[in-house]
Amino acid sequence: MTLDHLLLAIFWITYGILHSTLAGIGLKNNIKTSFPGFFKYYRLAYNIIAFLGLGLILWFQLTMQSIEIFSTTQITIVFGALITTAGLCIMVICIKKYFLSLSGLLGLWKEKKKSELIISGVHRYVRHPLYFGTFLFIWGLLLLLPMLSLLISNLIITLYTLIGIRLEEQKLVLDFGEQYKRYKETVPKIIPRLQISENSMHHHRQKNSIDR
Repeated sequence: MTLDHLLLAIFWITYGILHSTLAGIGLKNNIKTSFPGFFKYYRLAYNIIAFLGLGLILWFQLTMQSIEIFSTTQITIVFGALITTAGLCIMVICIKKYFLSLSGLLGLWKEKKKSELIISGVHRYVRHPLYFGTFLFIWGLLLLLPMLSLLISNLIITLYTLIGIRLEEQKLVLDFGEQYKRYKETVPKIIPRLQISENSMHHHRQKNSIDR
């Protein structure tokens, strides 16, 4: 591992810590109390900072010299292309669905409503479809571009995301109580089950009865 690889790991870890700190409830409550006029712009500012930081790390990663950890074959290229495309499609579906609320743009002209638990669409199969799509994308990409720099990035992103999911689910239980606990019992966290869950079957039966 070269100095650049070590710096890349440090950049990703620092980015994750900063990202979690800025998204923390404590900091957001302090800003809401101290700067109420600015608070409606906070999510937008947070996303701009996150986007710029991500862009700088990716630029560094793409321009650094790295090491190939294995040779690609036709099999790895085909599987990598399929997995990466599937992950990208899931990510696009999720981002398209939540872009206005996640970006903070919606809060600029609309008063924020009480959060609602979404269990329809891709959420019928996994509780965190955006993270599932992200994992497919980054690990599929490693099959196409088997570089040490990408492996380091993937490991840190995956570990950070798994820790983040655990903390996020604690907050969701506080926000939605028994409703989210029941949702957790029927729908897997990240990896979809092969069989259709009881929740999905119930949703499908309801849809059929409405259609008739």
